[in-house]
Amino acid sequence: LKKGDEISPALIKAIEESHASIIIFSENYASSKWCLNELENILECKKYKEQIVIPVFYNIDPSHVRKQTGSYKQAFVKHKRDLTHNNDKLQKWKAALTEAADLVGREGLSKLTELSSFLHVMTSSSM
Repeated sequence: LKKGDEISPALIKAIEESHASIIIFSENYASSKWCLNELENILECKKYKEQIVIPVFYNIDPSHVRKQTGSYKQAFVKHKRDLTHNNDKLQKWKAALTEAADLVGREGLSKLTELSSFLHVMTSSSM
């Protein structure tokens, strides 16, 4: 993304043009509708463009993401209140979280330095 670009369209375009996506799941990831919509887009690129997708679990157990428990369950309680007429969207987000959490990725990162080192290695190597 370039300075001055409108984030949403530019980000979607960047995701679609990428060969790989790294998804960083954290405790509050599911609270963000923006992140959940991005996740849907990333998984569509995986399916239709064979994009490589690597989930990273930062201070969160993959099972919480996969099964939407803990903070993820709490986030969906709020989303359900906010999106009372869009149950289909909620189901798509849940399915996307489950699908992404089932992918081989990196878990057990609990320090920012660990995450930073991992991302440096991933972005420095050719994917």
